Amino acid sequence: MALPVFSGGFRAARLSGMVPARRGRWAGGDDREEDEMAKRTVVTMPGDGIGNVVLPEAIRVLDAVGFEAEYVEAGIGWKHWVEEGNPLPEKTVELIAKHKVALFGAITSKPKDKAAEELRPELRDKGFVYFSPIVALRQRFDLDISIRPCTAFPGNPLNFVRRGADGGLEEPPVDAVVFRQNTEGLYSGVEWTNPPAQVREALATHPKFRRFTEVPPEDLAISTRIFTRAACRRICEEAFAYARRHGYSSVTICEKPNVLRETSGMMVEEGRTVKADYPEIDLWETNIDAQMMWLTKNPEDYGVIVAGNMFGDIISDGFAGLVGGLGFAASANIGREVGVFEPTHGSAPKYAELDPPIVNPIAMILSAAMMLDWLGEEAKARRIREAIAAVVAEGRVRTYDMLKLRGGPRAIEQGAATTTEMTDAIIAKLG
Repeated sequence: MALPVFSGGFRAARLSGMVPARRGRWAGGDDREEDEMAKRTVVTMPGDGIGNVVLPEAIRVLDAVGFEAEYVEAGIGWKHWVEEGNPLPEKTVELIAKHKVALFGAITSKPKDKAAEELRPELRDKGFVYFSPIVALRQRFDLDISIRPCTAFPGNPLNFVRRGADGGLEEPPVDAVVFRQNTEGLYSGVEWTNPPAQVREALATHPKFRRFTEVPPEDLAISTRIFTRAACRRICEEAFAYARRHGYSSVTICEKPNVLRETSGMMVEEGRTVKADYPEIDLWETNIDAQMMWLTKNPEDYGVIVAGNMFGDIISDGFAGLVGGLGFAASANIGREVGVFEPTHGSAPKYAELDPPIVNPIAMILSAAMMLDWLGEEAKARRIREAIAAVVAEGRVRTYDMLKLRGGPRAIEQGAATTTEMTDAIIAKLG
């Protein structure tokens, strides 16, 4: 595909292209079903906080670029937890099952005790347990592939810089894509405080559990890290296929097999097996702790990175910090039939009620562009990214984070663009 090449010696911007879904929803594929060529319906889930601010801005950009769709809003998030005891209403699940594609804004999540306290009084002590609705959504639809591109836009004042060998400053061309296994690992939700007797008995069969056998059950909390060979194989296959498709020379498995020998070991093993089918692509293996150090030493060396759920979350946020922060961090949650697209930032409730709004909408807009890729609308997605790149490079319109200002109503007085102004600038550059 023809992608823009940024100035300043940057490699081609490889921000488009999702893993293929099994219903032909692969960007540029020839096997899309006929009904997919008609006007689409996209489920929108603004969620909590600034999700309600940035998602409408993304839809404005989609409209401006000529994407024709009907949008149906669905509930998700904290309000539904408080009022219903379920942050992921079944009606929302049904809408996604029907339409197969969704845009998601942000959610508020709180620890177990805080979540229980905020339930409506009549719902308390009724057995309701809070669980992240986006994690539940990933598991419900087996959205096992998470893709998080982290590519620097030239001219972004938030891009990572370092001191070169000659003492001057240099800005490395960061261009990484994290493939995060999205449904297993530590986020699988198999955990207990005060585990039942049969769980303790099963764990007691492992010799290393002996030092915990005398711990009172109420003082014991257990979270499991579950990997399956099939899921490890699939994330590695999709990562290598993406690397070949977009010209990356390496795939890095980022885990911790020297300590987490069984789970991380399985991911590494599957990565090595898959690599045999891709002789032109190097396979690198790094430990998560060392990788976080290398982020600020040689980030330009890394291309496609594969990790389990927790480590993938960590490494993608680390790379996002090198390319502008969470205001530029988009992601896709891809299954075999369903795709859900979201910025990786949280709900930032303290900014949600500001009028005019000041939050950076670019991560949400980039997530919408990822949705276009998945739907086969690559040309429109490319135009959106080119427009964002032009606005960033021009430097005339910058949100408070890009100006390194403290968030709040005074940011606008100090020269920050509003959320709407940033979107307006991107639309103006669409051409």
